[in-house]
Amino acid sequence: MKVNTQSVNFNADQKLIDFIQKRMDKLDMFYDKVIKSDVFLKLGNASDKENKIFEARVSVPGDSFIVKKQCKSFEEGVDSAVSSLERQLKKRKEKLRAHL
Repeated sequence: MKVNTQSVNFNADQKLIDFIQKRMDKLDMFYDKVIKSDVFLKLGNASDKENKIFEARVSVPGDSFIVKKQCKSFEEGVDSAVSSLERQLKKRKEKLRAHL
């Protein structure tokens, strides 16, 4: 799956981008009709530790899923967002299967 990663107001290192690509590729196991995904990495204005914002939009035929997580690190945000997307994709697949 093609993952478009954009970091807002900072430069993300290649290791983080590779980590995101690897995690997002696992979504293909749950729903094989994923068209593309857009990932946005942002730094929040807050001075507390949880100022890393991970936002992902996954496009499937006829729909798109958006998940936004704010965590201490981008890796933590990726993990929680991917698990949330897994649930949404599984639910969509079951719903489509029920209509057949």
